[in-house]
Amino acid sequence: MRIKNLTVIVMSFAMLGCHAHNPPLETVPEVDLKKYIGVWYEIAAFPQSFEKGCRCTTAEYQLTGKNYVKVINKCQKPGKFSKAEGKAFIVPNSGNAKLKVQFFWPFRGDYWIIELDKDYQWAVVGEASRKYLWILARNPFLDETVYKNLLKRVSDKGFDISKIQITKHDCN
Repeated sequence: MRIKNLTVIVMSFAMLGCHAHNPPLETVPEVDLKKYIGVWYEIAAFPQSFEKGCRCTTAEYQLTGKNYVKVINKCQKPGKFSKAEGKAFIVPNSGNAKLKVQFFWPFRGDYWIIELDKDYQWAVVGEASRKYLWILARNPFLDETVYKNLLKRVSDKGFDISKIQITKHDCN
């Protein structure tokens, strides 16, 4: 009986080792927070429970002069307007490309800027597990060629782009 249990344990560990692991997720080398602040429109994202039913989704970042960036997420849900305020704390030695976002104390989530337009007109945000992904732009619509190029690049980084959903921006 003990040998059978040991065999099951050994096989379980062996199977864990068989799963494909993503390579480390690289961020952009540097983010100028003064250029990054302002309103960003969600172009597309992996669906998340906290965004269920959202349309016209935006994220606004504001410098506070403190040790964090203020985050204001807004969207329209059926019959109501939704707003969530949080804080984004910069991860030291990350070139401002890695942040820890907190909407409910004490929980913080990774917010990594993995692609960024040189003129700060679009950005891609994700995190190492590849469970979260957002494509953001300064306008509610992104050029189709740019969008397809970004999808290719995030796919190459190990994100399952079959899960991505385009955000509707058909609000007043």
